[in-house]
Amino acid sequence: MHSTTLADPRIELVNAASRFYQQGWMVGTAGNLSTRLPDGSFWITASGCLKGELTLDDFVRVYPDGRLESSANLKPSAETSIHQCIYTLFPEAQACYHVHSVEANLVSGLAETGKLPLPSLEMLKGLGIWEENPCCLMPVFHNYLQVERIADEIKERFSSNPPKIPALLIRNHGVTVWAESTVQARNYIEILEYVFRYMVAARKMG
Repeated sequence: MHSTTLADPRIELVNAASRFYQQGWMVGTAGNLSTRLPDGSFWITASGCLKGELTLDDFVRVYPDGRLESSANLKPSAETSIHQCIYTLFPEAQACYHVHSVEANLVSGLAETGKLPLPSLEMLKGLGIWEENPCCLMPVFHNYLQVERIADEIKERFSSNPPKIPALLIRNHGVTVWAESTVQARNYIEILEYVFRYMVAARKMG
């Protein structure tokens, strides 16, 4: 077992996963969370672990060279390549969270050109959008079975056209955010899920 301290970053990931599970955003084994360490490696949730019952041993450490460290020979999340891509593209990012929600999947179907227009809500300030009546387009990517293809498309698009907000949507899959801390990443997830719920409710109202 890895030694831990009160500052062990996995504790925040466990707490966030439990919180998201209770919201219905990480049901069963769905979703993945990671946080980066000072040496450039990062902890990521292991594949196949129940997100509402995570322990500190349900994580795999991934090093910059791709080497893995795990106390229980666990496999890292199937979407590790996306986290690696995000950390490479955005060196300031210290956490990357991906959850699955009904609302995220519903609104992803509204994006016809790889971009989802977000409503001009006050909540967007929480994502760093400090504009009056902002026009904010959220990047949307196709949900390939081979996750590496998704990561490659993220790298290609963002290298030439960085997103306005630290988030992306994978069609019929879920939302991914990145942030300078685990707390900030949790806030981003909660803000976006609020926005998605608003969009679904607004569409029902016509």
